[in-house]
Amino acid sequence: MKIIEPSVKLMRDFDGAEVMKFIERCGRTCYQSEKNITEDSAEKFVRNLIKRGHESVLEHFSATFKIICDRGVMAELTRHRLASFSVESTRYNNYKELTFIQPCFWEFGSKNVNSALCYNMWADSVKKLEMIYSTMREYGATSEQARAILPNSLKTEIVMTANLRELRHILKLRTAKDAHSQMRQIASMILEILKEKLPIVFEDI
Repeated sequence: MKIIEPSVKLMRDFDGAEVMKFIERCGRTCYQSEKNITEDSAEKFVRNLIKRGHESVLEHFSATFKIICDRGVMAELTRHRLASFSVESTRYNNYKELTFIQPCFWEFGSKNVNSALCYNMWADSVKKLEMIYSTMREYGATSEQARAILPNSLKTEIVMTANLRELRHILKLRTAKDAHSQMRQIASMILEILKEKLPIVFEDI
């Protein structure tokens, strides 16, 4: 059994400055104002698009991430139907060892007694589930059948592609204070990457 931290990786790198210029060219088609493009006009133009709510122009560029999270977070994330997802299959993968995502709300060896107890109970339960899963497979259960006992904490890998407008929508919802803490953890990782690459597009989130 493995217990790992969640992670996010930008799968296809891009030049943020070039993306801004591309979005500006797309947007200026609406106003036939391409003649106003200068070397440094994209930042102001894109910021004004967002300020006016003309975010459809942001749909002309998409970003792709590889996300490692638990199945519970995956279920929340894939509700965003305007994004595209490829998800690790528990039906077809024959796991020799199960991997689980460390819950961010419990900490191994925490000074908080209740937190430490909850973590230990969680760790014991997923260890037992791994033994039961392996035994079921030995007795002839297929991966498709044995996955019935797998918990939300099971690690999964997702490739997610979404345009910038949809990413803004996802991140506004999923980084909010009332979002689930594990979902907020993943969303914050995505936001950190996007703020570095495209600060103007995501500065208000």
